[in-house]
Amino acid sequence: MMNEVTALKFKLSALSVFRGVLGRSVPRAFYRLLCASDEKPETFLRCYGEFFSLISERGCADSVAEAFTEAALFDDNVFTRAAAGGTLSQLSDEVINAALGDCNTVIEASSLDSEAVLRSYPRYDEISEVVPFLPRWKTGEPALGFRTYDGSAESLKRWYSENGCGIFAQYNAFIWRGGGIQPVLNSDSVDLDDFTGYERQRRLVTENTLAFLDGKSCNNCLLYGDMGTGKSSTVKAMANAFRNRGLRIVEMPKEQLREFPQLVDKIARLPMKFIIFIDDLSFQHQDPSYTALKAVLEGGLAARPSNAIIYATSNRRHIVKERLSDRAMEVDDINTRDNMQETLSLSDRFGLAVCFTAPGKKEFLRIVISMARQRGVDLSDEELCAGAERFALARGGRSPRCAKQYVESLFC
Repeated sequence: MMNEVTALKFKLSALSVFRGVLGRSVPRAFYRLLCASDEKPETFLRCYGEFFSLISERGCADSVAEAFTEAALFDDNVFTRAAAGGTLSQLSDEVINAALGDCNTVIEASSLDSEAVLRSYPRYDEISEVVPFLPRWKTGEPALGFRTYDGSAESLKRWYSENGCGIFAQYNAFIWRGGGIQPVLNSDSVDLDDFTGYERQRRLVTENTLAFLDGKSCNNCLLYGDMGTGKSSTVKAMANAFRNRGLRIVEMPKEQLREFPQLVDKIARLPMKFIIFIDDLSFQHQDPSYTALKAVLEGGLAARPSNAIIYATSNRRHIVKERLSDRAMEVDDINTRDNMQETLSLSDRFGLAVCFTAPGKKEFLRIVISMARQRGVDLSDEELCAGAERFALARGGRSPRCAKQYVESLFC
C-alpha cells in the first residue's frame, strides 16, 4: 500500500495550474527530498541536509508551511490572475478544480514534518543510527492567505483581489530596468499619516488617485515646486495607502521614456492598477525624451493603458530647462511664438498640476514641532524652534525635508 510520503510525491509531480510552485527554492528542494526516498541512503541524507540548509538560510526552519504556501500565493498563473482581477467566473470548472486540487496538495506538503519524511524512507533501518543526530524542522502556520482557505475558490478570491498576483502580490514598488519590471526589495514605507502640512496638495492627489481606482475620470498628475517639499514622498504614500485596492507603483527613469511602449505591453493585461512614476522630471532643450513623453501623455500610439496613470515630479512648472542662449538662437526664427508654445505644451498635458512651495517660517516650525512630538522629542516648543531655525539657516532654506533632518539630528 502506498505510504503518505510517496502519495504526496506523486501529487507534487502532477501539479498543473500551480506548477510554478516547484520552481521556487523551498518547494523544489522539498520535492527533491521526497524523490530521494527511492535512492540509496547517502543520496537521501544529502537531500535531507540540503533541504534543511536551505530553510535555515531562508530563516524558515521553524515555519516551513509559511514558506511553502507563500510560493503558491505568489505564483503567477491563470487562476491567480483571474482571482486578482475578479474574473474567476470566466474560468472553466476544470481549471478551477485543478487549481484547488493543487492548493490542497501544497497545504498537505507544507504540513509534512521531518519525522514523517524520515520514517517513510524504505531503508530506514540503514540510517536509524544517524537519525537522532539529524536536525528537525517545524511546519508552523501557513501563509496568511491560506489560513482561511476552506477548499473553495471564494476563500482565496478576497486575498488575491486585495493583494494581486505573482510578483505584484509579493512586492509593492517596482522600477523599469533592463527592459523589464524589477521589484524594489526595500521600498520606502512612507505613509500619508507621516506628513504634516501641504494638506490641500495631498488631498488633490488623493482624490485623483481614488477616482482612478474607482474607474472614474482622473488625470495624469504633475507635482512641481521647491526641493524637499514632499512631492516624491506623496506619490509613494499613495501606493502604500491603497495597496490593498490593487495599486502598485512602477518608477520609470526619464532616460528610458522611449521604452514606454514596452512597459505598457507588460502591464496592460494585468489585473492590478499602476502609478507610473517619473521622478525629478526635467528636460534640456530639444531632449529626445521630451517628444516621447508628449506622445505618452496625449495622442500617441503608446498612450497609457486604462489600468495606469502617470505621476511625475519636477522642480519646474514647465519642466523644460531654458537658457538665455536658447532664446538667442530663436531671435531670427519667425516661429518663435510657436516654439515657445511647444515648450510649454508638455506641462499642460498633465490634467492635474499640484504646486508644492517652500513653507514660510510659521509653517516650517509647525512641521518641526509636529514631527518632534511624533518621535517623542522631549524639548519645549521654544527650544525646538530655535534649534530648527539655526539648522535651516545652515542648510540654506526651510523645507519639510530640512525639518525631518533636524528632528533626526536630535537623536544623533
